[in-house]
Amino acid sequence: MYEALKEQFGSVFGEAPTLLFSAPGRAELCGNHTDHQCGMILAASINLETVAAVRPREDAKIRLLSEGYPMCNVDLSVLEPVEEEKESTAALIRGVAAGFAAKGFAPAGFDACVCSNVLAGSGLSSSAAFEILLGTIENNLTGAGLSAMDLARIGQAAENRFFGKPCGLLDQAAAASGGIVFMDFAPGKETASETIDVKFEDFGYALVVIDSGADHAGLTEDYAAIPGELGQVCAFFGKKVLREVDEDEFYAKLPAVRKAAGDRAVLRAMHIYDENRRVLLARAALKSGDMETYLRQVRESGRSSQLLLQNIVPEGGGNTQALSYALACAERLLDGEGACRVHGGGFAGTLQAIVPLDRVDAFCEEMDRLLDAKSCHRLSIRPVGGVLLEVL
Repeated sequence: MYEALKEQFGSVFGEAPTLLFSAPGRAELCGNHTDHQCGMILAASINLETVAAVRPREDAKIRLLSEGYPMCNVDLSVLEPVEEEKESTAALIRGVAAGFAAKGFAPAGFDACVCSNVLAGSGLSSSAAFEILLGTIENNLTGAGLSAMDLARIGQAAENRFFGKPCGLLDQAAAASGGIVFMDFAPGKETASETIDVKFEDFGYALVVIDSGADHAGLTEDYAAIPGELGQVCAFFGKKVLREVDEDEFYAKLPAVRKAAGDRAVLRAMHIYDENRRVLLARAALKSGDMETYLRQVRESGRSSQLLLQNIVPEGGGNTQALSYALACAERLLDGEGACRVHGGGFAGTLQAIVPLDRVDAFCEEMDRLLDAKSCHRLSIRPVGGVLLEVL
């Protein structure tokens, strides 16, 4: 992949690249939709990556050719959202550059060719990998020296304000940090984080994601509805995020909250409260090597996402329920061993399975047959986030 990318750069721009950068996709291990409510997450960088061959420019312009897309040209003299760029590559490029400007660093221009094996629309967060890749390039070219969490917040702001998707910080933080990482986004505090140095293989399991066959295109409203409805719950208590709402008070006033915000909003809030506790239990279990407890949290997280959070079937899904079908197939094949759950934003994309090593080949073969596609991807944990791979 690297050599082909370097050759492509020369063909496109007429010069050789001088730098090679990489940023990983991410797997959410526990903490489904907790990040945008300033909750807790457990996530990991994975061995799928987005790579860029880069050559700096003297002017404040970026030309970027991403595999499968037309050339993207962005003039960095404008660092505010452009309405016509919403939900586009240009929006993310401009948004990341604006993030560096807000930190006091003039964003650098560059030419780049980009390719990726992080499957787009798969729930492995190809968008966050791309944002962290851009942030890593700018961090290197400007000499800003920003931290992994700084890059994550810049990527989140680019996706929120410029691209127009109201995501939390989980994806960007996991892609920027590297390894398995626990993060607590408690409001009003610096993000608390801890790296957990374990591998699933050490416990006799493999981490597998399964592509359900349905992508995330056109699902922005489904995603936006989750923080939107939770916002109605918070507004009842005069708060901005659910982490600020006392759980005992929430349950004490539940009938009134239900009338004010609606049933689904209340159910989604219940999921968030419980999910934060599951993250803490999953974290402790991984650190102590207690896989039975960890797997139990994964299973319970999946059931809660399906029953309370309700991010499995999109609005108007009708008879097309690819993610529900894939989850049912995976759970049947595991037959009480390992665990499976929705992975990431939900409604489409992927599910995650923790599969015993001695069953992983048979599991993947049968899932591919049941989904009539090459659906399974066995992952490993990548120990680093966005990096400069090579000076050419």
